[in-house]
Amino acid sequence: MFLLNGKPLALDVPFETPNGTQYPANWLRLASPEDRKDIGITEVPDPPSPWYDQRFYWGPGLPKDHDQLVTQWVDQTRYTANTLLIPTDWMITRLVDNGKLVDPDVKTWREDIRDSSRLKISTIKTTKTTEELATFITSPEYHTWPVLGENPGPTEPLSTGTKSAGIDTIAFNSGTTSAGIG
Repeated sequence: MFLLNGKPLALDVPFETPNGTQYPANWLRLASPEDRKDIGITEVPDPPSPWYDQRFYWGPGLPKDHDQLVTQWVDQTRYTANTLLIPTDWMITRLVDNGKLVDPDVKTWREDIRDSSRLKISTIKTTKTTEELATFITSPEYHTWPVLGENPGPTEPLSTGTKSAGIDTIAFNSGTTSAGIG
């Protein structure tokens, strides 16, 4: 930031010195540090801007509407839960279609995802202020979801075409697929 007699000068705006000399808008950009110093202009660091989380505030100390944020974060939480469940939806469809069993760990994990989602949504809905909501949403508690290994579902390839315990598998190895879906 440039100062002349303690007052800030904006870039690309013409200005006048106390002795009445006028300078064009581009002068500050084109002038050397020595030229600026010669007429009494000093350069100081810009004051730091106060930080605020734009997801929850319009500006420092200006919270967004709490009710709208609750609706937004409930929707986001449901979306996240559904996104986590999608990779194993085919197993449930297969169970309904032809009775093929679903790995019990997958079923437990899916229920854990739904339970976690319900708990997060309940907590979101019980917040009373934007600050309270922001504190919960930015906490590890909100961002932690149940995990089922690296790949949901069975992962052993069925190169021989065999099945175990009536559970079909799909394994993804180096971009190729080995499937044993019946």
